[in-house]
Amino acid sequence: MVLAVKSEKNFLGDVLKQFDEVADILGIDPGLRDFLKTPKRTVIVSIPIRMDSGEVKVFTGYRVQHNNARGPFKGGIRYHPEADLDEVTALAILMTWKTAVVDIPFGGAKGAVKCDPRYMSKSEIERLTRRYTAEIVDVIGPHVDIPAPDVYTDSQIMAWIMDTYSQLKGAPTPEVVTGKPVNLGGCEGREEATAYGVSVCVREAAKRYGITFKGASVAIQGFGNVGSNAAKILYEWGTKIVAVSDSEGGIYDPNGLNPFKVLEHKKKAGTVKGYPEAENISNRELLELDVDFLIPAAIERQITEENAGNVKAKVIVEGANGPTTSKADEILAEKGVKVIPDILANAGGVTVSYLEWVQNLQRFNLTRQEVLKRLDDKMVKAFNEVLEYSERYEVAPRKGALILAVHRVAEAVKFLGIWP
Repeated sequence: MVLAVKSEKNFLGDVLKQFDEVADILGIDPGLRDFLKTPKRTVIVSIPIRMDSGEVKVFTGYRVQHNNARGPFKGGIRYHPEADLDEVTALAILMTWKTAVVDIPFGGAKGAVKCDPRYMSKSEIERLTRRYTAEIVDVIGPHVDIPAPDVYTDSQIMAWIMDTYSQLKGAPTPEVVTGKPVNLGGCEGREEATAYGVSVCVREAAKRYGITFKGASVAIQGFGNVGSNAAKILYEWGTKIVAVSDSEGGIYDPNGLNPFKVLEHKKKAGTVKGYPEAENISNRELLELDVDFLIPAAIERQITEENAGNVKAKVIVEGANGPTTSKADEILAEKGVKVIPDILANAGGVTVSYLEWVQNLQRFNLTRQEVLKRLDDKMVKAFNEVLEYSERYEVAPRKGALILAVHRVAEAVKFLGIWP
């Protein structure tokens, strides 16, 4: 059954609405359009585990595989208390477009377990991960679907997935997941890859839009893996990080923050709030700061029609998936705010995941410098192609990126044909 577009306030609805607009521009026929917006496979599993208390709890897990016309399904697994099927489906679709934008031979998928790992022990999370892997083991694999880390998952969880899959299949299979520890076949540079790609997009956007990069002011919402690493990279490249935030709130210093010191404070305090050399601000205030670059790197739907009119940044570079709603996009465009979309800006992670997968398949290793050089080249090429499509079709960069991605996937489907 073809997915219907839901209300404007729905994340999946936004994703499908954006696709339909691009399909109209490209003149995609109705049959192919339905094919491209409908996931190939949706798996929902129950995950019973015994908690440390002895109680048995049942969690719900998802794996949505959207499209594999250009290669195996690829996408992260998140552990989050608000995960649901619509969100996972939307993220799977975005992964298909993301891998196509940076032109790597993957399709799109996404997984999730509805849980709150912040209130679970390490042993409970391990049991949850291994049971979830066992439940989806027949629909993942090195040439089928390769998971990776996402929200509240990390290299340790990928190691447990790899080990569980390998035990069940009877052979070591490091190439079944990416984002693993380096000593288990992980890729040098993978931890900061998404942030590095975001930082490259900031650098290239400064060139494109005539902003002096050295000393440019940057505000970053979200100080997890992507946000904190982007802050460190951009700080080392000479920009001025004036504000950062996490789920508890944010901090601001117009003279610039040292993100390395902020990270030390967060490790001790559990939040960036209360950093002694800055003023405490809310996440909403951070989004409305007068800065050159705003990087939303937390979760989806943070810039909406309610606050988009107050955004003063010259350029938004989306570190998170889906942080800007469709209505907000329209408001930002009217204000002249440039938006470098998520399917381009945060594609550094999946690009280096591809390098990790190739290394695992062929049993060789690249150095960190080699990885980051290849990533830099790939991101610059994709950035220029997206802006070229944006200018050719006289649309905003998000729509330019989607036109490029949907065109590539649609062409692959046409060449493959519908079988039988």
